[in-house]
Amino acid sequence: MKIGQLGQATGTKVETIRYYEQIGLLGAPARNASNYRDYGKAHLARLSFVRRARDLGFTLDQVRELLGLSDDRTQSCTAVDAIATIHLTEIDRKIADLQALRGELSRLIGDCRQGTVADCLIIDSLAPAGLPQ
Repeated sequence: MKIGQLGQATGTKVETIRYYEQIGLLGAPARNASNYRDYGKAHLARLSFVRRARDLGFTLDQVRELLGLSDDRTQSCTAVDAIATIHLTEIDRKIADLQALRGELSRLIGDCRQGTVADCLIIDSLAPAGLPQ
């Protein structure tokens, strides 16, 4: 299949596919007689793996590690579990940060006096400290 077909099949932009080839996540395909890239089922499977991992929030380095591990199916999955656990810990930290942000914004909205912008607590909290408004 051509690059556009591969992109359509996986929901990946052509530029992203080329980038993944450039950084080694996706092997370079053979070229057909017209010098177009000619992707096969292995490319489709690998790109689908990369897409799913990225959709789950794994970094490109983590995806690279996971691909390396998946290439040797006889290995223990301990290393895979370790990568996933580290990622889950990072997700939990981000969730905690978002919950704290939500709480702060909710408090500011709740404290709003519905006056003018000059008296707005939300605007005051966004302005740099010590600078006149």
